[in-house]
Amino acid sequence: RMYVRTAGARDIAAIRELLVETWHATYDSIYGPDRVTAITDNWHAADALKRHLEEPNAEFLVADDGRQIAGVAFATARDGGKTVMLRQLYVRPAQQGRGVGGLLLDEIEGSFHDADKVLVEVEEKNARAVAFYIGQGFSEVGRKADADKGGDFALLVFERPIVWAD
Repeated sequence: RMYVRTAGARDIAAIRELLVETWHATYDSIYGPDRVTAITDNWHAADALKRHLEEPNAEFLVADDGRQIAGVAFATARDGGKTVMLRQLYVRPAQQGRGVGGLLLDEIEGSFHDADKVLVEVEEKNARAVAFYIGQGFSEVGRKADADKGGDFALLVFERPIVWAD
């Protein structure tokens, strides 16, 4: 059974380990292992992940089956709370395709009560992620080249409306 809960300081090492494993599995074939290591050493360093815990208007969640963390999601509110910017959603490779990502996505969405849409940027060569978001009801609304993070990432921008039940 999978539980989604708020990430805590004691989860940081396990979250980092999950991100490094998932990034290598996903991106080694796209960027090469050395570049993936450089990116994960920077973006997924323990201190960078700890900052997520204190970030205002943010939600940092893990999916936990009691033995290990199977997935992680991090999102922030923009536009006065109207837009949820999904900044991370990663599921351990062995756990992919089992509903963990959808569970995290729904929980993130439910955490931002004023929001009316979720936005996410996806590397266009990450076919599994593109298929996941389309399967979750997202539509492509744009594309951008992201050179400011020390990379030449070709990103697709996906959006999904949030429909609140009365």
